[in-house]
Amino acid sequence: MSKHRQKALIGFRALILYVVIFSGIAEFVRAQGLFDSEDVLSITLTGSLSEVFRNRTGDPVYYPASISYTWVDSIERKVPLRIRTRGNFRRQSGTCAYPPLLLNFNKHDVAKTIFSEQDKVKLVMPCQGEKFVLREYLVYKLYNELTPKSFRARLVRVTLADTDLKTKITKTFYGILIEEEEQMATRNGLIAVERSLVRPEHTVIQEFLTMAIFQYMIGNTDWSVQYRQNIKLIGADDIARPYAVPYDFDHAGIVGAPYAKPAQELALGSVRDRRYRGFCVTEMKEFRPAIEQFNTLKESFYDIYRTNALLDDGYKRATLKYLDAFYATINNPKRVKEAFQYPCLKSGTGNVVIKGLNKD
Repeated sequence: MSKHRQKALIGFRALILYVVIFSGIAEFVRAQGLFDSEDVLSITLTGSLSEVFRNRTGDPVYYPASISYTWVDSIERKVPLRIRTRGNFRRQSGTCAYPPLLLNFNKHDVAKTIFSEQDKVKLVMPCQGEKFVLREYLVYKLYNELTPKSFRARLVRVTLADTDLKTKITKTFYGILIEEEEQMATRNGLIAVERSLVRPEHTVIQEFLTMAIFQYMIGNTDWSVQYRQNIKLIGADDIARPYAVPYDFDHAGIVGAPYAKPAQELALGSVRDRRYRGFCVTEMKEFRPAIEQFNTLKESFYDIYRTNALLDDGYKRATLKYLDAFYATINNPKRVKEAFQYPCLKSGTGNVVIKGLNKD
């Protein structure tokens, strides 16, 4: 074979190899959904962000923007979208430096991108420090361990590129992207349920007890099934008993956000004080399956904090002690009965229902 033909053959083989590798990467990129990886995703939001962040009263207004990221093929992708502020408490200007956002995608614009299955995605922004974002993200990971009927979350490194600023100053911090309600429901073969004033007793009981014990474990009292305060309902249809799925954990004691305070009606001194807020269940045997599940998952829960390199050691130690106290309670028959039957006391605050105000 001549040298010329040898070079041509080598070049042809190299081309075939390149096509195969590139096609494999492209296929991998298409197969990787937004919530299919634990890796921190770096994104850049570009637009009139100062104007967006000023929109904190009245009905939120959408603004045009773009989101860009670089994926495994090293090619930067820029996706147009609309963004607006969302929520209530964290949207208030006196509370948070950055309000939470809603990212609204057009399905044609996100084709063949990591956002290909997304429509409207929540983005949690730092309120009073990004360390609390990291802590809240890990609460989502805890609940994912308990049940697939939970919102998946993706930790992101957000860079803000504000086109309103004359200077090219950018800010970068951690945020959380939260799975859409409809997507979470569909993943579980269910639908989002919109019925109002559903009582906790009318949900799937064992799943509710697991959820309520989880809220007790993390020290969260900022939820209500009746008023959909940080709770979504999913079910087989609009008539069947729904499942209660929690979200927004920034007021939990395990997060320790500086602005978090328990509702006055609950007569608690701090969000670190635990209060079981399920309905009255007089038979403790009803709690046994859930308690067994929490005991089985104990080491998995602890490892979420032990192995996380982004947390400081002081917070890790404090959190493990906080979880120790929870496990000491649920494995002590007298103490767990006192804690979980608190809603049965007429003189207590176990039956207090706090009407939620949050939107989105």
